[in-house]
Amino acid sequence: MLFTNRVDAGHRLAEALKSLDGKNVVVVGLPRGGVPVAFEVARVLGAPLDVIVVRKLGVPFQPELGMGAVGEGGARIINDEVVCLARVSKQELADVERRERAEVERRAHRFRGNRTRVPLASRTVVVVDDGIATGSTARVACRVARAQGAAKVVLAVPVGPEGVEQRMHPDADEVVCLYTPATFFGIGQFYDDFAQTSDHQVVELLHRATKWPAVAPVDQSVAIDPPTRNEEINV
Repeated sequence: MLFTNRVDAGHRLAEALKSLDGKNVVVVGLPRGGVPVAFEVARVLGAPLDVIVVRKLGVPFQPELGMGAVGEGGARIINDEVVCLARVSKQELADVERRERAEVERRAHRFRGNRTRVPLASRTVVVVDDGIATGSTARVACRVARAQGAAKVVLAVPVGPEGVEQRMHPDADEVVCLYTPATFFGIGQFYDDFAQTSDHQVVELLHRATKWPAVAPVDQSVAIDPPTRNEEINV
């Protein structure tokens, strides 16, 4: 299975989640790449859309290697095996965590502006990303939703490695993953267009979602801004 882009992935994922229509659902996307996917899911379900901001904790000398993740409200996951193998000290871990927690707060304010969080208490919360690799950030996002009182947490992604459903429990009550290939090198290999998603696009989609139900499907050529050289691909 190959997705044209994140909007296409969102359309397909929404079809798999139609049984949730009318069941007091809130859809939350993981910025940045998960938000265009989540937008389509929320549009089809007629549900409110919000974000849950999470940040990977990268090994100090190899930032692309994750040793855990942190999210809004103090949620935290640490991969002790990576910390041990990379010989990361307690002080180094604390420094990375402090920096990334500050970034979580900055981004949350950037994306929501003056809007308050969509209340999650006693609702079915669908946590959406554009795919799962290690799963650390998705697990943290599920924990954030749980901490905010979600009655049920559904993790929904277009693609992830084999066994992702089992690995995400018990952080998620249910996992919906459209495609679990035997050979998995990275999320981008399953998209024709895996262009970076900008902060501006995230803000715009969240704003458009406040206009439900009078919102048209995303025009991919308009919604996705050309990536800039300094933009990060992953959070």
